Amino acid sequence: MARPALAQERVFALRETIARLEGRALPEQAAAEAGLLAERLAECPDRAVAPQGRAEEARLKTDVAAFDQALEGGLPRDALTEIRSLGFRHAGAASGFALSLAALLQAAEPDGTCSPVLWIGERMGGGEAGLPYPPGLKAFGLDISRFFQALPQRLEDALWLAEAALDSGLFAATLLELRGNPAAFGLTESRRLSLRAKAAGRPLLLLRQAGEEEASSAAFRILAEPAPALARRLPDGSMLGGSIGHPVFRLTLEKSRNPAPLSFFLEWNPHDRRFLALDPARQAQAFEPKAAHSGASFSASADRPDPAPALGSVLAFERAFERAS
Repeated sequence: MARPALAQERVFALRETIARLEGRALPEQAAAEAGLLAERLAECPDRAVAPQGRAEEARLKTDVAAFDQALEGGLPRDALTEIRSLGFRHAGAASGFALSLAALLQAAEPDGTCSPVLWIGERMGGGEAGLPYPPGLKAFGLDISRFFQALPQRLEDALWLAEAALDSGLFAATLLELRGNPAAFGLTESRRLSLRAKAAGRPLLLLRQAGEEEASSAAFRILAEPAPALARRLPDGSMLGGSIGHPVFRLTLEKSRNPAPLSFFLEWNPHDRRFLALDPARQAQAFEPKAAHSGASFSASADRPDPAPALGSVLAFERAFERAS
């Protein structure tokens, strides 16, 4: 009875803190849900103990050999990893790749463990890039019954919440979303979060929307960009012409121990929760701009559009003068 009570107290206290940071009171319904969630977590093995097993167990393999090799064996489960987008027009690609990693981390937990995911967003960033949509998260491969979202009003509260989430050891992945390069988050703050992740043995995914490269303590920094999707694969292995397949990400490993930045094209299969490497040359050929109208196109004009009349010409000047006189 002691462990269920302790788990219920920890989860309820964390949820109450999130509500206070968002500037709202915790309703009774949410309190009841927090209690039910705490009971589910209490039935699972204790998550407060950080995994300190073999070295390969501290890495999350994506089953893409080249990408895992570039990541020195896989995504670190006890470090800070930064995922960056060039602008808000690429926010969907950066968020999608971060959520796909969270889905892999959630699925890679030992059997019988309850592994929620915490998304710590930013209000301004959410207004530009949008907020997580539960049906979409479910279709993307996440367990939405164990997905939490927080929208603190200040960056300082978001950083504190990320540290508390790492210290609790309850979450399979913690996602911290930032907008641009705020002055309140620099090398010192990233260093503190990195040490927290290392001590807790839990991963922290820093999602920097529309941000520039800057010095940080992240083990890796990945630039995520959208890429054209291929056609949908049929069970027999053929492609369904005219269809849109799974999302594809163009990933550039900006910070690593590799001598030069490396780029990869990965396709995410949410049903199987796995990545598939795509050929860059084939991916470049797959994107062929086509006319908006699928029917027959008009022939090109011979004389081109009619040019604008020369400036300074006066038409029917004599007739206008006669009418005036």
